[in-house]
Formats: sequence, structure tokens, C-alpha cells
Amino acid sequence: MLSQRMSNLHPYVPGEQPKDRAYIKLNANENPYPPSPKVIDAVRKAVKKNPEKMSLYPDPDSNALKEAIADMLNKTGGVLCRSNLEGGKKNGSGALVTPGDFDKIPFVVTPDMIYAGNGSDEVLSFVFYAFFDSDRKLVLPEHTYSFYPVYGGFYDIPLNKIPLNADWTLNKEKMLEQANLSDSSIIFANPNAPTSLGLTRDEVREMIKKAPKDRVFVVDEAYVDFGGESCIPLLAEFQNLVIVRTTSKSLCGAGQRIGYLVAHKELVNAVTTVKNSLNHFPLDFVAQTAGTAACKDAGYYVKCAQDVAFERDEFIDFLREKGWNVLDSQTNFIFCRKDGVNGESAYRKIKENGILVRRFDTPGIEEYLRITVGTHEQMAALREVMQKM
Repeated sequence: MLSQRMSNLHPYVPGEQPKDRAYIKLNANENPYPPSPKVIDAVRKAVKKNPEKMSLYPDPDSNALKEAIADMLNKTGGVLCRSNLEGGKKNGSGALVTPGDFDKIPFVVTPDMIYAGNGSDEVLSFVFYAFFDSDRKLVLPEHTYSFYPVYGGFYDIPLNKIPLNADWTLNKEKMLEQANLSDSSIIFANPNAPTSLGLTRDEVREMIKKAPKDRVFVVDEAYVDFGGESCIPLLAEFQNLVIVRTTSKSLCGAGQRIGYLVAHKELVNAVTTVKNSLNHFPLDFVAQTAGTAACKDAGYYVKCAQDVAFERDEFIDFLREKGWNVLDSQTNFIFCRKDGVNGESAYRKIKENGILVRRFDTPGIEEYLRITVGTHEQMAALREVMQKM
């Protein structure tokens, strides 16, 4: 009774969603802070003043949201934790935001360079459909975001998984070699997941120069706001670059399900065509309202990203003092292991103490824990458990 396509599906397994008790949840790379109060206020006012919009179809093109995203990127340079704040409240809300010197974008990002969709997972799905073919292997790292293989199976796109280097960095040379052999696209997360390491913008630039010119080059920047180097400035040089981003991490919006891509308008139009061939209304009225308000209060999220980065670095220092092997992180999570400590046992011990972290059964990384950075209080609770291991 099932189609042959079903045999190629290997569903993504999300971080554990607790049902039996209240855990400190550090296993899904969510932001520990709530959205800006201005987001809550905007949603409340929009629903109260315009209740009829709950029964009408939303803007199919999310125009106000795309304008807000473009404005936010221009103000921050695409990396929140290095943005400058002036004025505003203690939590950053209402502050004047300017990009760090290193992150300034050498052009103006315009709304027609933005596609907004229902979470970056849906955006990635449309990217796979629009740009990757079943007659050539898509090149990607062996260990990266685990939804890429899911979409490979869903769309019958063969994958060429390139092992990471011994230091967990991307093997750029091998990826380029394989991409050029088959005239294929390349996709990877930068910073990468679950390793937390990132390539510099110059490294990505050199990769794009050497990659096939007639294929898109996709960089997934889900975590870049916590310390990576955004590749948005490279759009001034490359017509085939596609950058995928999300509000789920740095904009405290995992529950809103808003993802977006930044690219030249011809590629944005291609993804929009895919969307309009599947679901003309991907983002609902409430999500568009919340996302727009979030982007307009960039200062609040700059402060959140800076707080997460501070807690991350403090916790990395703590783990290393306790003998843990920890990769340098440019993300909102930490990838670590300890000699003589079994990964599964460590995961279970931490869970027994009321805290959830992530462990993968994937060969090669099964001894590592991926720990989402939480609030100061949450990380203090985790310290109490891990210092005894």
C-alpha cells in the first residue's frame, strides 16, 4: 500500500521533548530567554485590534517581515553578538544597534533578497527542491545538520558525505574536489552542527571561487549570531551563493517557526516558485507579526546573544578545568567529551539530575555530548552535576 518513495525516508529525530517531569532543557539548541516584551505586546495588540485577521489568509509574501529582516541585517551586519549597542534599556530593548566593524555589509540588503518561510527546515526543503538534482551527488560534510540527509532521501537526491578532518574542521579540499568531479552543489552549516566550529568568511570565499560556478553554494547560518562570520557580505561577489538563517536560535523564536534565506533575487524567486507550488501561505498572521516585531527590537536580541556567548565561554573554561575535551564554539552550544567517561552514561547521569543534554548514536560522535547554553542559573545547575564526572 505504500509508495516506493517511503523506503527512502529516514525521519529526523529531534531533541527529546520531556513528558514525565520538568527538566532543565539544554538539548535542542533553543534560546533560554523569552522573546522581547515588544514582541508579546505586538502580538497582543494585533490580535485584539484586528481579530478578523485570524480568520483571513495572511500576506502570502510576508512583505512586512521581509522588510524588517532586511533592516535588521543592515543594522547588525548579520552577527548579533558583535553588534554595538547605544542607549536602550538594561536588557537592550530599544537600543540603537550598529554592526561591528568586521561585520559591516558592503551593500544594502533589500527585501527582494529575502525569502521567509515556516522555519529554516521548510526553507531548506525548498532549497533542496529548487537547486539540487537526482543525477548528481550533493556534497556535504559527514557530520553536519542531520536534516540534510532526510531531505536527500525525501527528494531522491544522492549525497556525497565528506569525512571531517581529525580536528573536526571541514575538509574543504576534499569537498571541492568531489564537487568539481561531479559538477555538484555544496551545502554545510557554518558554524557547523554538532561540532560548533566555523569557517572564516575568507575561507568560504576561497571555496566558492573554486566550486562549480553553475551550481548553488549553500551556507546554513543558523548559529552565526553567536560568534561566527556571516557570509552575507560575499553576496557582493557571488551570484550563486544562498544563505539560510533562522529566528529560532538568536531571536528566541523556536516556537514561532520562522526561517529565511538571503540571496540574489533570481534565486529568491526560484524558491518562491517552489513555495507557491506547494503552499501559498506558509507563514501565519501571528508568526509574521511576532517576527516583524522581533527584528525591529534588535537591541534586545543583541543582548541575549551576548549573554549566551558569555555563559558559553565561561562554561567551556569550567569543563576544560575539569578535564573535559571541548571544541571551541562559535554557537549557542558546546560539543564535548571526557576520556574515560562513556557518552551514554554521562547523558543518563545528567538526565537523572533533572537536566537534558543531547547525545547522538551516530558512529564517530557517540561519545560526545552537545550541550545547549542556558541561563546562568541553568548552567550553574549543570556545573554541579558535571564537576563530579
